[in-house]
Amino acid sequence: MFEYLGSILVSIEPGFDVLRYLTVRTIGGTITALLISILMGPFIINFLKSMQFEQYVREDGPKSHLKKTGTPTMGGLLILSSLVISTLLWADLGNRYIWVVLGVTIGFSLIGFFDDFLKIRNKSSDGLSSKQKILFQSFIALISMAYLYYSSEILAETSFIVPFFKDFIIPMSPFIFIFTGMFVLIGSSNAVNLTDGLDGLAILPSVLIGGALGLIAYAMGNELIADYLYIPHLPLSGELIVFCGALIGSGIGFLWYNTYPAQLFMGDIGSLTLGAVLGIIAIILRHELVFAIMAGVFVIETLSVAVQIFSYKMRGKRVFLMAPIHHHYELKGMAEPKIIVRFWIITLVLILIALATLKLR
Repeated sequence: MFEYLGSILVSIEPGFDVLRYLTVRTIGGTITALLISILMGPFIINFLKSMQFEQYVREDGPKSHLKKTGTPTMGGLLILSSLVISTLLWADLGNRYIWVVLGVTIGFSLIGFFDDFLKIRNKSSDGLSSKQKILFQSFIALISMAYLYYSSEILAETSFIVPFFKDFIIPMSPFIFIFTGMFVLIGSSNAVNLTDGLDGLAILPSVLIGGALGLIAYAMGNELIADYLYIPHLPLSGELIVFCGALIGSGIGFLWYNTYPAQLFMGDIGSLTLGAVLGIIAIILRHELVFAIMAGVFVIETLSVAVQIFSYKMRGKRVFLMAPIHHHYELKGMAEPKIIVRFWIITLVLILIALATLKLR
């Protein structure tokens, strides 16, 4: 909205052109989302308490988590409301990428909402079945990937980019593009969902990764920077940094209430959506492999669950005391805050490594 407003007011006063600058709108979006989430936090918490939207801890989980029972959940509403409002205010709504990420945001949040609602209604940790989740996620992912492919205007939008090689760009067929995109989108969504088991564990890595993807989006949208880094120039991608700024603001605002000991849990409405949002941005930017490096913590958490299930079915033995792996460290006696902060540090290091691949080409 402000971008459009600036384009109108610039004819009256040239100084209003500042509202069209990406940097100004990114900062504006970040601050707006941060203020909305922090100011709305107490109201959302009280509302969720009044509706008895409370966390139900699974009985086979760590015993230390039983004290978390009754904490308001579905706090993802706070993230999503501040993210969407801020994006609508500050982003260029004529940019098709913005509508793709907003569509994925809303679509996956609906899946998360129904999953959380069923858990609350049934007063258990069982919501939508795994098959139901995958089915709904696949439907949204299929539509998103098909739209991205068939609305593409340049070859770089549908090509595969390999890190460390400046000219290693492989065009993709519609089937390969859509299939791999669906895998990344659904995998990312569920990976963040699996990671969201400790206070603040999922939100800060999501914020850090969102910020890093925003930098890549800005670099790819700027022809000079893209040429310097030997990465494809995507003219429309720069606008995604405004969305990423809003994601940072809303995420930090949520962390204000989600930090240990949490006053609010994001629920599946938050975790499924955050993972999907990060995944779709990485797909649009064609940096899925770089994203996999950044999201190493999410990848490890997911692999720990897969390894645990495979080992138990094949050998009748568990590899970890409990999966995902953060529960393994809990049962080994490591304090929850220490696990959380160490996973944050690992994410920061992985992001720096991933960003280094932009220059090592």
